[in-house]
Amino acid sequence: MTQHDQNDHRRSHGHGHEHGHGHGHRNDADLADLLDLDAEVHGSYLGDLTEWLGRHAPVAPRAIVDVGTGTGTGSLALARQFPTSEVIAIDRSPVMLDRVLAAARGQGVAERMRVVQADLDLGWPADVGGVDLAWAASSLHEVADPDRVLREIHDALTPGGLLVVVEMDSLPRFLPDDPGMGRPGLESRCHELLAKADWNAHPDWRPHLGRAGFEVVEQRGFAVDADPAPPRTGLYARAHFTRIRAFLDGQLAADDLAALDRLLDDEDPASLLRRGDLTVRGSRTAWAARRP
Repeated sequence: MTQHDQNDHRRSHGHGHEHGHGHGHRNDADLADLLDLDAEVHGSYLGDLTEWLGRHAPVAPRAIVDVGTGTGTGSLALARQFPTSEVIAIDRSPVMLDRVLAAARGQGVAERMRVVQADLDLGWPADVGGVDLAWAASSLHEVADPDRVLREIHDALTPGGLLVVVEMDSLPRFLPDDPGMGRPGLESRCHELLAKADWNAHPDWRPHLGRAGFEVVEQRGFAVDADPAPPRTGLYARAHFTRIRAFLDGQLAADDLAALDRLLDDEDPASLLRRGDLTVRGSRTAWAARRP
């Protein structure tokens, strides 16, 4: 993925909070809001995922690191799954880390949460080591040199420690195939064009993990399927399709652009905020890998 495409992807999906450079506090605050919505809309799989990693993780890990934490959805899920562990949340953005601490206080786990501001493109933070479990959700593919970061995570883990890498397999889907206006298949046509632009691109991490010295324990998929959709799905879908509309202007057929405009017009009866037929569909892949 080129830097340009990474930036487009980052603006569209809230990933890359670890890698992106030059973000101001206003942009980070907007991104944090989108990440919080993303967690609310897509969070149904997290319980299954953390339960699964718990079967592979060391018993009662002393310290856990969340690599590219964003607003802390993963950090908080790990704190709930492992109630005696210290959780270290790493992100380049102080705005994100402020959100993590606020959420940790709200959930009563602030005393076990430590935040570290660091840009992993500049190197692993010197004060993060001896951890038993590492988590990298939708962040590893955004760093400039993931193989180097994987080696640094490997070195930060204790022998027998576990790394879990999580990626979104495809862009989320919200609409029925026939949205009741224009031609059926609007969302699929959007996704086809976005795939050609490498939106949401990530590698199979198995060979990268092996080169970094890890032993892959298991790879598993997790479905995201919420019907009916969570209450604020319309808001999230509107943010999602706003970015799609801007990116695909000049690429989609005129009737598809007109349909997107209707979806984004809050006064239109067919708008995303007024629809009663939204669902949330998607999937994640997770790789569990152990340091020998």
